[in-house]
Amino acid sequence: MPNATPRLVERQVVGFALANPGVGPARISAELRREKWGGVRLSPRGVYRVLRRHGLNTRARRLALVAGYAAPPEPEPRPAPPVRHLDVEKPGELVQFDCFRIGRLAGTQGVVWQYTAIDVGSAYAWAEIHVTPHNPSHRFASRLARRVARDLKRFGWPFRAATTDNGGEFRAHAFRRTLEELGVEHRFIRSGRPQTNGCVERLQGTILQECYKPAFAQYLVPRYQGIQRDLERYLVYYNTDRAHTGRWTRGRTPAQVIGATKMYSGR
Repeated sequence: MPNATPRLVERQVVGFALANPGVGPARISAELRREKWGGVRLSPRGVYRVLRRHGLNTRARRLALVAGYAAPPEPEPRPAPPVRHLDVEKPGELVQFDCFRIGRLAGTQGVVWQYTAIDVGSAYAWAEIHVTPHNPSHRFASRLARRVARDLKRFGWPFRAATTDNGGEFRAHAFRRTLEELGVEHRFIRSGRPQTNGCVERLQGTILQECYKPAFAQYLVPRYQGIQRDLERYLVYYNTDRAHTGRWTRGRTPAQVIGATKMYSGR
């Protein structure tokens, strides 16, 4: 067939998909184009056709193969909403914060929460996991805000504004005082419209698909320390090595955009 995928390329696609079961066809296509993988030029549609021929065209099936259980059927995808863009030109102009409930893990007494931040202008990400009795704590949210300010200053960018939802950890006086001390404008999104904080919401979904789900599929008993190590390793990969195709990154890694490559190379 004139448009048949070479057998070697097909093996590369299947191998990469099984090694990274949480990524989709677009991400696989972008990664395989890089020199480190041989510069394979195959469109996302071509990647999807290869995965479909091998019965691996959904994340659930790939994760099921790694974990060794039968994959449930996936729901039909909903039509994508219209695309809207934030007016940001430089790193540090806007950082979005949010919290994500992971749940209860072995070796902990309480609920494990992920505290997440992303710089919109560079897609550079920060994330930490901490245990609290029930709800996320303003103490850990404030600590993350100080870490973001410290890193941005080290990279040479001012921390100007932050957006959060109306959660108690962000409405707490201690968190708002922290932003005031840092000289950061605090903006609350409208209730019932999480898409206003879309960058950090997408980041949390990406971490779930590419980090947590593959980790949970491989662990017999997921533990707090193991998930913490997986998250730290994934963030280094996300910021310094992952192929990004966003509006601001344009094929560069977040570390290249924000100027953090020297910090990582010096480790």
